[in-house]
Amino acid sequence: MTATLTLPAPAKLNRMLHIVGRRDDGYHELQTLFQFLDYGDTLRLSRRDDERITLSPIMGDIRAEENLIVRAARLLQAETGCRLGADIHLTKRLPMGGGLGGGSSDAATTLLGLDRLWDLGLGQDRLASLGLSLGADVPVFVRGRSAWAEGIGEQLTPVTLDTPWFVVLHPGVAVATAAVFGAAQLTRDTPPITMARALQGGAPSWHNDCESTVRSLYPPVAEAIDWLGRRAPTMLTGTGACVFAQVETKAEAKRIVADLPSRFTAFMARGLNLSPLHAALGR
Repeated sequence: MTATLTLPAPAKLNRMLHIVGRRDDGYHELQTLFQFLDYGDTLRLSRRDDERITLSPIMGDIRAEENLIVRAARLLQAETGCRLGADIHLTKRLPMGGGLGGGSSDAATTLLGLDRLWDLGLGQDRLASLGLSLGADVPVFVRGRSAWAEGIGEQLTPVTLDTPWFVVLHPGVAVATAAVFGAAQLTRDTPPITMARALQGGAPSWHNDCESTVRSLYPPVAEAIDWLGRRAPTMLTGTGACVFAQVETKAEAKRIVADLPSRFTAFMARGLNLSPLHAALGR
């Protein structure tokens, strides 16, 4: 049995995001396209013969037991009765509150990695169901395919998207998702469309219904959209704070990153239809 696994927890982009309604429980009904990037966090998971779960390093003010990684591991233990544990080391590259799915991706990597490390064999369907109890974005990372998503983001249909280069810019602020979805001015009545129509329209017609609200609530995000938008078509991902531009070549992405003002940080990455996590597990 494998004793240690080192696995990626990739970023995602929302290539489009429509809010088509609000449910009685307060959650919003969405239509979105998820795509993975070849950039993200890294988790090293080492099996323990006792039930302890440890996480290093300490992540700011978040108690270990509140971290999605530890919660995912505990959930897996509780659901299966597994008496094994793990020491987990996180190399964090994705900003918190950035709209890149970092916490959800970390949780999914934990579920899939410990399923392999503890020899549980639960399969994607059960792991995705467990992941949904941790967060609406966790299932797409568990399933590992670019997807059209509906509901609160958990109803997934695999799709094949173009795979350009992206420049992803972080404006130096963390966006509170609850503040965005709770804002009075947020668009909540975009007419639903079919997946086929969304894909037929392609990137030129895609938009994010959260963008205007985030621009007004977080001026640094507005600055980032304006700066990057002068260089390539730019959009907010998720509820932000990160914004991304699609470019044709790696060289073009490099030129944009090299010109970056000091108040921003950025990385460049390739869009992918198969998650790097699933590529690693497949090897």
